[in-house]
Amino acid sequence: MALTINTNMGALQAQHALNNATNSLNASIERMTTGYKINSASDDAAGMAVATKMETKLGAVSVAESNAELGSSLLNTIEGNYGVIQDHLQRIRDLTEQAANGTYATDSRIALQSEIEQRLDEIDRVTRNTEYNGMYLLSGVDAQGNDLDIAVNGLDLQVGINSSIDSVVTLDASLFRSCLSSSLLNFGERTSAITGEGVLNSDLREVDMAAIDTKTDFAKLCAGLATVGDAYGQVDVPDPNDKTTAAADTATDLAGTFGANQMLAVIDYALADISDRTTLLGATQNRVDSATEALQVQSDNLTSSLSTVRDADVAAESSAYVSAQILQQASATLLTTANQTPSIALNLL
Repeated sequence: MALTINTNMGALQAQHALNNATNSLNASIERMTTGYKINSASDDAAGMAVATKMETKLGAVSVAESNAELGSSLLNTIEGNYGVIQDHLQRIRDLTEQAANGTYATDSRIALQSEIEQRLDEIDRVTRNTEYNGMYLLSGVDAQGNDLDIAVNGLDLQVGINSSIDSVVTLDASLFRSCLSSSLLNFGERTSAITGEGVLNSDLREVDMAAIDTKTDFAKLCAGLATVGDAYGQVDVPDPNDKTTAAADTATDLAGTFGANQMLAVIDYALADISDRTTLLGATQNRVDSATEALQVQSDNLTSSLSTVRDADVAAESSAYVSAQILQQASATLLTTANQTPSIALNLL
């Protein structure tokens, strides 16, 4: 190679090497400080596109998992209150079965009636206050008396990342039917728990559930403080709270077992209703929990794949950093030497 003064090819080559080593050193520093091997599209355009899609999918999975967990919490809220309501119904049944024994005087039956009424009131209070994120779950109707949508159409949980039906778990509308005492015990309507046209006793007299429109009427029947008013089974119940002599005499005359044993079938129907709902709720809870577990597995797999595409290998980058640092220092040294090469020409003059 000719010895020239104006063009120093050695210096140019050393400069290129120094620039390349510096760029490599800066890239290694960036990757080790951010933890990512793809920090811009220029690093890996295809990898950047893949990583972006994976991040979007991972975010969607995280939201779906949160949805499933909220749904599980909602079901737990319902189940807890089902248990409370079932306990009250069971106690009402126990009291009614006591009254059916015929060993209680009027005062005792009035006491039984009082506790039954209080427990019916508590069932209604619990039902009206069963709420989750502003949604009333068990009252069946809103404040204006309109049917709640969830009590008609159920409730959808978005537990997947797509718009398909496979991404939705539907909570059945029966889980949200009214648990008010008037609904559970069917005041004002007949049910399959009622035999024929009514609940029959041993004398073939019947209690017409359509005639019961208050918790007091129901409680009096359970306590045996009632009689059938006419051939259509209308309920004729004295007021035990009226302390006049006539009312007290009437209550004494009407005290007996009639009503109590008939009401057991109605209470059993309500208990079976709550039991059926609890069974359905448990099965649904298992399904939601399964969806949560599947989403967690999907999230783990996506996270692993995203790490493979995007995350920097610190060990490899450390080696690259040291290599680039050595090359940079060597290039800088050689550039200094190359810059001094043209001065040899002075020795020829």
